[in-house]
Order: sequence, then structure tokens, then C-alpha cells
Amino acid sequence: MKKTEVIDHFKGVSKVAEALGISPGAVSQWPEDVPDLRQLQLQAITNSALKASEKAMRFLNPAT
Repeated sequence: MKKTEVIDHFKGVSKVAEALGISPGAVSQWPEDVPDLRQLQLQAITNSALKASEKAMRFLNPAT
């Protein structure tokens, strides 16, 4: 999941931050690949409109 994709989906950094309960500065500091645990959180709060990467999904089932 790319940061630009997330920002586009929410229509701005501030709205991403609000949805996650974090500061806009924290969102701005993300690398282009959204951190794995944030990807899982974003997938959940968007009802899978945004999809976490396979790597991020391994946090849910580390045995695979």
C-alpha cells in the first residue's frame, strides 16, 4: 500500500491522520510504502477499499 494511494483515498493527509487518531506530521513521515501495521489498520477501517500488502498480512498469520 502506497502513501499516495492512502492520501488520495481519504482526500488529504489531515483526514488520514484523523481516521487513524494520529497527527498529520506522523502521516507525512511515513515512507512511500505505508508501515505494515498501519496497512492492516487502514484495510480494516476502509472495509478493504485499501488492501494491505502480502507482507503486512503476515502479521495476522505469521506461520505462512
